[in-house]
Amino acid sequence: QVQLVESGGGVMQPGGSLRLSCAVSGTNLWIYDMGWYRQTPGKQRDLVATISADGSINYADSVKGRFTISRTNDKYTVSLQMNSLKPEDTAVYYCNADYKGILSYWGQGTQVTVSS
Repeated sequence: QVQLVESGGGVMQPGGSLRLSCAVSGTNLWIYDMGWYRQTPGKQRDLVATISADGSINYADSVKGRFTISRTNDKYTVSLQMNSLKPEDTAVYYCNADYKGILSYWGQGTQVTVSS
């Protein structure tokens, strides 16, 4: 069982930065791939960035060069540094822990709004 709690969302002007954090608790945390996803009303939840259990990183094309995902060595925190924010980054951002598609856990989400 894994529990995820996101924080750090808010309102930011275009071009600004925000840092999201996901507090991770539970057992056998080292086996999970971690990720950030986002969702807007009426649309599916889309991948933003993932970091695998062995440290491999993947980004959606729309955020490459602007967002950075990281994970503490103790596996208790996963962060998403978001720079050069655009209005189209507005969404609810969710933290995810996944083990080979067999086990998958989600946080409650945090709202990010980019608006002038």
